[in-house]
Amino acid sequence: MKTRDRILECALNLFNEQGEPNVSTLEIANELGISPGNLYYHFHGKEPLVMGLFDLFQAELQPLLDPPANARLAPEDYWLFLHLIVERLSHYRFLFQDLSNLAGRLPKLGRGIRNLLNSLKRTLASLLAQLKAQGQMISDMQALGQLLEQISMTLLFSLDYQRIIGKEGQVRVVVYQIMMLVAPHLVPGSRQAVEKLAMHYLEQ
Repeated sequence: MKTRDRILECALNLFNEQGEPNVSTLEIANELGISPGNLYYHFHGKEPLVMGLFDLFQAELQPLLDPPANARLAPEDYWLFLHLIVERLSHYRFLFQDLSNLAGRLPKLGRGIRNLLNSLKRTLASLLAQLKAQGQMISDMQALGQLLEQISMTLLFSLDYQRIIGKEGQVRVVVYQIMMLVAPHLVPGSRQAVEKLAMHYLEQ
């Protein structure tokens, strides 16, 4: 593995474990057993390092946010899609542990997060519209707009909320929460199926 990639991997682990503000580039260099000058050769400070990790996160998430226009999803594919999204959020969880302060300190990151969030919301809106077109949803577009906001906030903050209350942030809990947000908006047969699947998913 190249030194640059090792630095990014080490920084990600330390940021996730200790929080980005609590980790210095010197500590990252010491953890890797390289000189601070060697790290500085690849990343001129912590801001480029954080942005390097955000670029990786964005590259891994983008295929999920840009599915083929003619894609036709089976019902279970919606939950798999959410699971994959939450897995990526969990893998780069340091970005969301203190998102407002981090984005405030690093304006470029703030813009990137907002653009990514807009892409995520467009994709979610498209998926909800497909369900509506298929006759699976009973709610009107205004209610679905509010649902979209609730799903987005759950995706961004549920993992951190779990840790705040002393639990390990679990991907399946986030997907369960979103299933239970969506269920009341579905026609009765679909709602019951989703609620049953959600409980099964939570108990796995």
